[in-house]
Amino acid sequence: MQVVYRAQTLIDAHLAKHLLEQADIPAFVMGESLLGGVGELPLFGVLRVCVPEGYEEEASACLAVLAEAPLEAEDDPAPETSPAAG
Repeated sequence: MQVVYRAQTLIDAHLAKHLLEQADIPAFVMGESLLGGVGELPLFGVLRVCVPEGYEEEASACLAVLAEAPLEAEDDPAPETSPAAG
């Protein structure tokens, strides 16, 4: 198994895993079971997304989308309300 992504949160790790699985790349989240030991383990580097050997380049290209695309606000902002006439 080769580490292709180091996640900061469990949600981040599973987003990366699902992105890889959509591209037909087998992926595994390692370190998930260690989250119960917080306080006893280092804060960073516990969660890793791994793929079998031979998939590293394809997985890295797929995961580059996560690094390049920051989360954007919704395209439709809430409508402004006009003051009541009266």
